Amino acid sequence: MIILGLDPGLGTTGWGVIRAEGNRLSHLGNGHLKTDAKEALPRRLSHLDAMVAAIMADHDPDAVAVEEVFVNSNPQSTLKLGQARGVVICAAARGGMDVGEYAARLVKKSVVGVGNAEKPQVHAMIKRLLPGVRIAGADAADALAVAICHAHHLASAQLRP
Repeated sequence: MIILGLDPGLGTTGWGVIRAEGNRLSHLGNGHLKTDAKEALPRRLSHLDAMVAAIMADHDPDAVAVEEVFVNSNPQSTLKLGQARGVVICAAARGGMDVGEYAARLVKKSVVGVGNAEKPQVHAMIKRLLPGVRIAGADAADALAVAICHAHHLASAQLRP
């Protein structure tokens, strides 16, 4: 199964693609999608939609997973994050995908073993779980972590009677 993980953001959306075969994981790609802060919001959202569609066309995932919105101290930033998240979910749904949604704490717990892990710990575990991976940055690392979390949850769901 090929899984696309997305860490949505209006300025930068991280993406990561893995293959899950049983409990074996392998890296297929990762990177980030950037929008131009000088552009109007509708144009930025439209551009993000087109870029997610292109990643999906390039990698033909079987599943998509997205990190849930966390509320921060700036309501305007939270709203923009929510809009970007809505766009990536819509792009995945338009592509016929069911979308797994995971809270950041659950992603960290799934990858590292604890929900309050720091970013460097998550980054180190991704390198251990996906040997030889070259991570394109923090947003891409978060997206790979979301994909890994989804793979683990799918595998454990298949084990249940």
